[in-house]
Amino acid sequence: MKKIDAHAHIGDFGGWAGVGGAPEQLIALMDEYEIEKTVLCSRDHTGNDGVAQAAETYHGRFIPLVYLNPLEGEAECRRKVEAYVDGLGFRGIKLNPLRHAYVADDTILDPVMEAARQRNLPVFIHSGHPPYSLPWSIALLAERFPEVKTVMIHMGHGHGVYIDAALKMAKRYPNIYLEMSGMPMGVKIRQAYEEVGRDRILFGTDYPFHHPSVEIQKVLTCGLDERAMEDVFYNNVRKLFA
Repeated sequence: MKKIDAHAHIGDFGGWAGVGGAPEQLIALMDEYEIEKTVLCSRDHTGNDGVAQAAETYHGRFIPLVYLNPLEGEAECRRKVEAYVDGLGFRGIKLNPLRHAYVADDTILDPVMEAARQRNLPVFIHSGHPPYSLPWSIALLAERFPEVKTVMIHMGHGHGVYIDAALKMAKRYPNIYLEMSGMPMGVKIRQAYEEVGRDRILFGTDYPFHHPSVEIQKVLTCGLDERAMEDVFYNNVRKLFA
C-alpha cells in the first residue's frame, strides 16, 4: 500500500530526546516501508538549509517545510518564507509552540499565518503539551485564519483529554487536519476518519522519534477498511499539497 509520511525530521535532537537521523537513513526506511514521499523539516543546526539540501539530493522524495519561530520577529519570518518558499519551492510551514515557548493562538503568529494564506500553504503545528500547544489554542488560531489549512501534528499526542479535544476542535473547524504520529490510540484514527472527515486524518511517523513500523501498525489495526486506509496512508496528504 502506497504511503506518504506527513511528518518527519532530519538532524540531531539532544537533551531528553537523544535521537537523530540523517536523510540517507530516512530514505532507507522509506524504501523499506514503501513510503513514496515524506513531509520534512529540521530544527537542529542544519535547519532549513539541511532540508533544502536533502530535497535537492533526493529529488521528488521529500516535501519540504520551512521551520519558523515567530519570536524571531516578523521580518525574519518573512525573510525565511521568501527564501525557502518563494525561492526554493518549500511547500508549507512548520511551527512548534512547545519548543519556542509561545501559546499557539498568540497574535505573534498572525504574520506567519497571513503569509501562508497568501501562498495557499498548509501550516503544521505541534500539539498536545500545556501550556503552549493545546488543541484549544490551535483551534482559536485556525478560527482566525479559516482559509489556512492547519495540521494539528500528533492530534493531541499522548493525553486522552487532548486527543479528545483534537477531535472535537477538528469537527468544529473544517480547516483543521489531524496527523496521527505519537498518538497511541489507534481507534481514534478510525474515529477521526468517520467523524472529522475522510480527507482530514493523515499518516505520519515523526521520524526519528518513532519507527515507521509502529506508526504503520496503528493504521493497519485501527478498524478501517482498505480503501479508507489508502486515504489515511496516501490520498489525504497528496490532496493537502495538490
